Amino acid sequence: MAIEIDAALPADWEGVVALWEAVGLTRPWNDARADFDLALAGPASTILLAREGAALRGTVMVGFDGHRGWVYYLGVDPACRDAGIGRALMQASEQWLTARGCPKIQLMVRGSNAEARGFYEALGYDVQDVVTIGRRLDGRG
Repeated sequence: MAIEIDAALPADWEGVVALWEAVGLTRPWNDARADFDLALAGPASTILLAREGAALRGTVMVGFDGHRGWVYYLGVDPACRDAGIGRALMQASEQWLTARGCPKIQLMVRGSNAEARGFYEALGYDVQDVVTIGRRLDGRG
């Protein structure tokens, strides 16, 4: 069966968050359900889903801040890895951003995640000389 990519709907939250948890994308200090809801709340972001029939096989959150496009929560069902689903989700993310006039796409990968870094390098992404500086505003973590 072929993989189809479409935008998530509010009713998809449970399956999406379950996949994020299954592949290790969530962290205790982040509220994945709130992330899901916020991504669907406005026109500047969305969550794209890769489905095989009714089965959820992968997800990616994509957004445009007016200057750069960002990718978060790219995850593929471990049983479906190496089937091109991650690549297809990244291509769909690039198309979504291009349609909104976005000139550049960025993402963050944990430094210890060599597998993810290799995946993105194979897609033509490169490590940039940027330091990420942040501060929590919600009092968690």
